Amino acid sequence: MVLADSFAIQRQAFAAEPYPSLAVRLDRLKRLADVIKTNALVFQQAISEDFGYRTPDETKLLEIAPLMVEIRHARSHLKRWMRDERRASTLEFFTFRNRVFHQPLGVVGIKVPWNYPLLLALGPLVDVLSAGNRAMIKPSERLPKTAVVLQAAIAQHFAPEEVAVITGDVNVAAEFSALPFDHLVFTGSTAVGRKVMAAAAANLTPVTLELSGKSPTILAPDYPLQEAARAIAFGKLMNAGQTCIAPDYLLVPRDQLEAMADAILAQMTATYPAKRQGRDYSSLCGAADFQRLSALVDACRQAGCRILTVDTGASGRLANMAPTLIMDPPLDSAVMEEEIFGPVLPIVPYDRLEDAIAFVNARPRPLALYLFSGDVTTQNTVVQQTHSGNITINGTLLHIAQTSLPFGGIGPSGMGAYHGEDGFKRFSHARGIAQVRLFNPARLATPPYGWVARLLQRFMMRRF
Repeated sequence: MVLADSFAIQRQAFAAEPYPSLAVRLDRLKRLADVIKTNALVFQQAISEDFGYRTPDETKLLEIAPLMVEIRHARSHLKRWMRDERRASTLEFFTFRNRVFHQPLGVVGIKVPWNYPLLLALGPLVDVLSAGNRAMIKPSERLPKTAVVLQAAIAQHFAPEEVAVITGDVNVAAEFSALPFDHLVFTGSTAVGRKVMAAAAANLTPVTLELSGKSPTILAPDYPLQEAARAIAFGKLMNAGQTCIAPDYLLVPRDQLEAMADAILAQMTATYPAKRQGRDYSSLCGAADFQRLSALVDACRQAGCRILTVDTGASGRLANMAPTLIMDPPLDSAVMEEEIFGPVLPIVPYDRLEDAIAFVNARPRPLALYLFSGDVTTQNTVVQQTHSGNITINGTLLHIAQTSLPFGGIGPSGMGAYHGEDGFKRFSHARGIAQVRLFNPARLATPPYGWVARLLQRFMMRRF
């Protein structure tokens, strides 16, 4: 089925059912859970084959399990989300009853990146279906097996006028972005995000963009190094660092630079011991990424930087990149200017916390920021004086798993946020409804104007 036909079918179906009931939405969410549960093993195998190797445990832990949590959360709260919100009226209009009605948008497009092909396809879909919409999904062409499996799994549980998965190459992806959706969600690079937004602008299609960037990590002097190292190693090496919110670089007090590097190396070694032959360590998705990351590291090595690596026992695997630390890289090096998106972590020393904050603020606003500090004053200072999509304090990645928090970028790292109730509202139109009851005060201000209208003007313009 061609794109235009699929879109037309969904538009027609939405027109026939513009406000699905609670029961219909709950049923769709249940069927989505069935998609995930009944195809979990197939998804794990397909993703691993497309990657070259990805441990099944990471697919379960980072994609399948969080999706089930999101669905359970949405089903538990959807009845409350669908209720109209009462809004107050001003004294001048005290006879009015004001409310906000959350109306489904229509047909929503979801463009999916390759690094988390399930989570970033079906995660937005949870919110889209909760809000009463139809959806079309375009998986990444870099994972062809996963795309085919996802398409078949969705087709088993959803009619094409409810949810459709569209496969194809970059030309299909470009055509997908140009469809006149009622909303378009894209997760990926900033460069591609600009193209998606430009295509959507032709139809005035509103967009939610999750674009990543160089997410900084700040280690404050008061925080235990071993605890920070454990969380940083976790966030940096899950999915071999191919995570849009992975720590991209680490800012460390100058006198703790060596000790912190040692702590991270020790934690990486303990997490991925060579004797397990890399069974828990994922590969990069393709030789091109391996070559790109190797070039970044080699440039720093030639510049005189100390490079530290860990043997995971997976060196014989195609596109395997060992966990790598780059000590105090040149600030104008490519590794400090480009998003890394792999298991390479530059460590940059700083002298004062103010310097670390200034370092972060001098760069484009990232999708995530991480701070390790037990001091409330330090926490508040960093939160108030920096900008990022979200923050996790004393941990990494964990903000994305909080269903009660909005998730989204800012500036070059994206726009718009979803997840949970914020996702329900993102994919709904907040329709303000003002209802006149008993008496309409506008009657006092209609021509021919007299003393009553002037009295009303004076009342409305009264001092604070």
